Amino acid sequence: MRTRNDSPQNSSYGPGGDGAQIAYAIVDSALGRLLVAGTDRGICFAAMGEADATLVAELRSDYPRAAIRVFDPNRREDSRIARWADALADYLAGRSKMPAPPMDIRGTSFQFAVWDQLRSIPAGETRSYSEIARRIGRPRAIRAVGTANGANPISIIIPCHRAIRASGHLGGYRWGLERKRKLLQLERSAASRSRQAVQDMP
Repeated sequence: MRTRNDSPQNSSYGPGGDGAQIAYAIVDSALGRLLVAGTDRGICFAAMGEADATLVAELRSDYPRAAIRVFDPNRREDSRIARWADALADYLAGRSKMPAPPMDIRGTSFQFAVWDQLRSIPAGETRSYSEIARRIGRPRAIRAVGTANGANPISIIIPCHRAIRASGHLGGYRWGLERKRKLLQLERSAASRSRQAVQDMP
C-alpha cells in the first residue's frame, strides 16, 4: 500500500493532521451512519456509528491539528468525498465491489506492513493476528499487530475487521464488535453469491 506521494510513511500533512485541509461527508449505510473524509490527495478517514456528532468528534480526535469542514458540493475538490462515501455505502449494501480510492494517511513501516496484509485478505475470509505477524516476518509481534490493526484510520477499505484471534474469537474492533460481526457476515454472503453465480454460468 502506498500513499499518494508514493512513500509508505509520508502523507500530505504532519502529525495530528498538521497542515491538512480535510472535508467529510456522512451518509446512511447498512451498518449505520458512515463518515468518509479526505484531503485533496485521498481518503484519510472512514468510520461507522450511530450519531453524526460522535463520528465528527472521532475525526477531530484523530486529526486535532487539521482544518476540518463538511464537504461542499460546489467545490470540485470536495465532490469526490461524497462519491467515495456513496461507493462505500454501496459496497456495504452488496451493490458493488470494494472501492479503491487513493489514500492519504500516515503510519510507521510496521503499521503499513500490517495494513497491506489486511488488504490482501479476500472478502469473506479472516486471518488471525498471529498469522498476520508471521506473514510480515515478525512472528512474535502478535500484540503489536493488534495495536496496528486498532490504529487503522480507514474502516472497511483497510479491512481490519478481517483480523481475529487464533481461537476464532472476533477480538476487538474500533467500531463495535456487533458491527464487525455483521460486516463479516455481509462479506461472506456476497462471496458466496459470487461463487454461485460463477458456478451457474453456462
